[in-house]
Amino acid sequence: MVENIKWLGHASILIEKDGKNTYVDPWKLKSDKPRADLILITHSHYDHCSPQDINKIVTDRTTVVGTTDSLEKIDRGIKKTILPGTEIDLGWVKIKGVPAYNINKQFHPESNNWVGYVIMFRDLSIYVAGDTDFVPEMKNIKANIVILPVGGTYTMNAEEAANAVNTISPEIAVPIHFGDIVGSGADAEKFKALVKSATVKIFTPEK
Repeated sequence: MVENIKWLGHASILIEKDGKNTYVDPWKLKSDKPRADLILITHSHYDHCSPQDINKIVTDRTTVVGTTDSLEKIDRGIKKTILPGTEIDLGWVKIKGVPAYNINKQFHPESNNWVGYVIMFRDLSIYVAGDTDFVPEMKNIKANIVILPVGGTYTMNAEEAANAVNTISPEIAVPIHFGDIVGSGADAEKFKALVKSATVKIFTPEK
């Protein structure tokens, strides 16, 4: 399952599935990346919503899904607004917005309606959490693969992310949001040691 996923560093993901390219929060991309069929933006912070990087992969036929404040920064593609709890069906994939917010810090307020995504292909579901703490809504998520931040400071730390995985019980868990700005490989290793209900895959970022 993880052969479909590439970690591009920080919180940036590329999913290559069924002949389509889906990016989540593209940032610091090299110009040789494949064009996007779908771009998902979790929120408007510069390291998650980067018009400069989106312009490297977007076309007029690319669907760009994001929060209202994120899409205001984007001027190409077929833009679709998402909110926590809403779903978008593109035929070849379904996208559900999941609440992403901080509980004990103020970087990502719940009132902003920022999101993570459950990406539902025909035979595979992937949850990309966005910048969030371990929020109660995660207890209802079902996905084969979960991709969570572990770097702390602005998001969950390794222990909190492991608790989230042990609650969701996916098949595979992937730590991200470390190694740039905040967090280190030690956070990913700690996460792996604490996860009991999934196989943990620690990726090397592909730039």
